[in-house]
Amino acid sequence: MADLTIDAVVFDVLGTLVDEPAGLRTGIRALAPSSALDGPGTERLLLLWQRHIEREQGRIVDGDRPYLPSDALDREAAEIVARAAGAEVPAAGADPDAVESLARAARRLPPWPDTVAGLARLAERFPLIGLSNASRTALLELNAHAGLRWHQALSAEDARTYKPDPEVYRLAVTVAGLPPERLLMVAAHAWDLRGAQALGLRTAYVARPVGDPPTPSDRFDLYAEDLADLADQLGVS
Repeated sequence: MADLTIDAVVFDVLGTLVDEPAGLRTGIRALAPSSALDGPGTERLLLLWQRHIEREQGRIVDGDRPYLPSDALDREAAEIVARAAGAEVPAAGADPDAVESLARAARRLPPWPDTVAGLARLAERFPLIGLSNASRTALLELNAHAGLRWHQALSAEDARTYKPDPEVYRLAVTVAGLPPERLLMVAAHAWDLRGAQALGLRTAYVARPVGDPPTPSDRFDLYAEDLADLADQLGVS
């Protein structure tokens, strides 16, 4: 067992427990099935979506834009993607219902193969807290779609900002009623773990194909291949 005294485990959701790009690709392809949006076209549009969300969340954290929940940012990204898709497949950018459906694709994300069983195993030993940049509404639907098990699910919407703002991690500390060092933040994104680390939480990096890998200068408490490996390292049978 790792040399850690942990009383609760906090999980990032997007990318860590669910395959966000896979869900968005499905939504993008639905704009124009069997069309130019397959393959490289889909990847270009996915990148447009990701860059918009990352940029606008960053502007909100920096105080350069008033807070908007993730639903609104997803709708903006969906409109940008639909317009770009319309340049290749005109009908894809013209249907408001298709844009709305694409925006909701951000709530229909598949879990990684180890996620559901891994959460169930860890929940036998620790209180589990989900901590996501997704809005309250989006998080509810996302959790239901992916079958995620929580004792508490927290949205950055309650802090009216986004990770890695310290106020988001403080939500988990407040709800747990524990010192930060008794919480373990689990994420596939090194930037997320750095944010938690700055507030005093312990950290565990879980490798995912879509994550943000640690740099040589990062020093996290645990490094796991998946949730089963994480449970093993925490001594969970």
